[in-house]
Amino acid sequence: MLYNALKLAHVLSIIVWIGGMVFAHFFLRPAVQELEPPQRVRLMHGVLRRFFAAVAVAVVVALSTGLGMIGTVSVLSEGAFAMPRDWSIMATLGVVMMGIFAYLYFAPFTRLEHAVAAADWPQSGQALARIRAGVGVNLAIGTVIVVVTLLM
Repeated sequence: MLYNALKLAHVLSIIVWIGGMVFAHFFLRPAVQELEPPQRVRLMHGVLRRFFAAVAVAVVVALSTGLGMIGTVSVLSEGAFAMPRDWSIMATLGVVMMGIFAYLYFAPFTRLEHAVAAADWPQSGQALARIRAGVGVNLAIGTVIVVVTLLM
């Protein structure tokens, strides 16, 4: 029962993270291109502020539940546990995604916040471009994780 609850929380956190990236990257960003730069940047800043807060929670949940599942299986196997290859791939790539998220949050997003506060639209655009690139990388890695997990 504990394992299933951990797995549910884990999967739901991943859905929030990957689903949010899909929405932002493929639907929101193209739609806001029709807006003038100040409106576009303010809207994207507001969306990203909320999304990054949700992703921060999702990262904590994914990491803690992932470790919890590994620990649960390890304890139940009475020391005969060897982590499956797909779990190792998932864990490694998940940590890489978390690192990319941390970079996006503490570097380009921080620059975006300062640029929006100063109404510096060119700097805001540069920060958004870096965020978009990082989100694209994380989306690709997240997709690989889902494929590996489901097909191995």
